[in-house]
Amino acid sequence: MRSSVGALGLSALLITGCGAVGGSDGAGGGDTAAAAAVARAARKAEEPVSLRYRMSGRTPEEGRIKGEAAIGVKPPAMSLKSTVLSGDDRGTGEFRLVGGVLYVGGDEAGQGGKHWVKFGAPSRSGTPSGLKADTGAMADRVRDNPSHESGFLAAADDLKKAGVETVGGVSTSHYTGTATVDAIRASYKDDAADVRRRTEKSLAQYEKLGVDELTMDLWVDAQDRTRQLRMQGFGRHGQLDLTLAFSDFGKPVTVKAPPASDTLDMAEELRKARR
Repeated sequence: MRSSVGALGLSALLITGCGAVGGSDGAGGGDTAAAAAVARAARKAEEPVSLRYRMSGRTPEEGRIKGEAAIGVKPPAMSLKSTVLSGDDRGTGEFRLVGGVLYVGGDEAGQGGKHWVKFGAPSRSGTPSGLKADTGAMADRVRDNPSHESGFLAAADDLKKAGVETVGGVSTSHYTGTATVDAIRASYKDDAADVRRRTEKSLAQYEKLGVDELTMDLWVDAQDRTRQLRMQGFGRHGQLDLTLAFSDFGKPVTVKAPPASDTLDMAEELRKARR
């Protein structure tokens, strides 16, 4: 399923890369009130809540992309659908996490003419062809709420409130600023080890693209919830410009497993390969 792997490549890594809330104490030296608001939004993003979000824009490697996701908390469930609109990896891919089982699919049929692969419970595993798949890492990315990266904005020296704007029919405060990846990393130096690890994991994805500075826009509602987040920068192969819009906070999310008739069960394939 080359197209599903491509469509779920860099965009999936970027939009679900980090679960950090540290570094949001005004360390960037920007407007104090704006820094406090960013800190509240970052903390709010750590609270488990069902939500939906849409993503659009472009990455240096994939070009134009779009996506949508739903995160369910009770019971835990997640779907993440990403479409690459141009280039060699053009196509749509999707992750679904249902009942602790990870499914990966796309619009291009793979082995046996199936559009989905069932990996089972997330873990490190192999495939009959010898491919090693860390589905635990995949599942972690799918579970993450990308609004966590709102805390990165606190590292901006020019952090400020840009105004009051309506996003998705909701009144929000708009904050903006620019920070280098090194400054964001430094702003987390006093945080707990697990927070630093997750932050580093996210920043490494930007560095992999050659992006060393991020211009960020954050729209926050009256409940300190991130309603929209935009990340911009330039990498070795072009522009990074992703906008994520969040909605349906606290509303139930139902994610269904793909049809069994269109799903290749990797556990069954491994059993067959061992015979």
